[in-house]
Amino acid sequence: MSRQLFPQNVIAIIWDFDKTLIPGNMQGPLFRHYDMDESDFWQEVDGLEEFYRTHGSKLIQKDHLYLNHILTYVREGRMPGLSNHLLRQLGAEIEFYPGMPDLMESLRKSIESQPRFSEHQIKVEHYVVSTGLRQMILGSSLAPQLEYVWACEFTELVAPPGYAEAQDQLFSPEGEIRQLIYTIDNTSKTRALFEINKGTNKNPSIDVNAKIAQEDRRVPFPNMIYVADGPSDVPVFSVVSGNGGRTYAVYRPGSEREFQQAARLLEQNRVDAFGEADYREGSHTAMWLTHAAQEIANRIVSDRNDALNERMGLPPGHLVD
Repeated sequence: MSRQLFPQNVIAIIWDFDKTLIPGNMQGPLFRHYDMDESDFWQEVDGLEEFYRTHGSKLIQKDHLYLNHILTYVREGRMPGLSNHLLRQLGAEIEFYPGMPDLMESLRKSIESQPRFSEHQIKVEHYVVSTGLRQMILGSSLAPQLEYVWACEFTELVAPPGYAEAQDQLFSPEGEIRQLIYTIDNTSKTRALFEINKGTNKNPSIDVNAKIAQEDRRVPFPNMIYVADGPSDVPVFSVVSGNGGRTYAVYRPGSEREFQQAARLLEQNRVDAFGEADYREGSHTAMWLTHAAQEIANRIVSDRNDALNERMGLPPGHLVD
């Protein structure tokens, strides 16, 4: 008899970060620490693509320009002493939309506290997939609620030429960040979805590109909910919704422009619903997410019961003339 690799009893709620869980960009505490004008930095970043094209570059990864510009500021002495440790410390200053991170715990308890669901060991896991800075997210008050975080990483440690032969030399990351070691953009976010789907984040021996039968994947796409704020998340919205998952767009309360942006996503069938980025108990967004998680849990129970009946067969009944 075939055996499943995973019990498929996980509901994955996957969150974008900037302008989804927080009103702006997470780097705010970083700029305040160095007494920098945040708007000036982002204005420079906005002009970098044209700057590099003017100087002969043809292929430019726009989503990564701000990361390299941070490294430039470090090299030029404008952000002295910037390390991963400092980034994590600054993450503690990130302020979230109302209701966060409480809603994450509430969503988990809304499923795991119900006997009907706990009988099947159904659980909720929260993930963040962001083009922001991973160390800042890990240092935030949200971190204890998260199963895993995909975001951009710097390293202080740079392997010199011939490092592999220097077996007796001890390398330890210290000092300032010097290189990018992991990046993620709005398109490569979809890779994180497949890592969740196939269980790569739980079992690194499972290659994300390996061909794995749907019944052997850890978190089927219909067990996923993706929450984000705008058009840059369309690739992820498409993958989740196209494979049977749930999608939800949020907008900053009171912002007509962001409301219209979220409404267009619904009109274009990019998302299932949208609402204000207000995560307090009783808000439209909190109720929608809770209801969606419970619907998924009910479907998991129903599918498991159907599978059990199919494998065991119906019990014999009395024949009636």
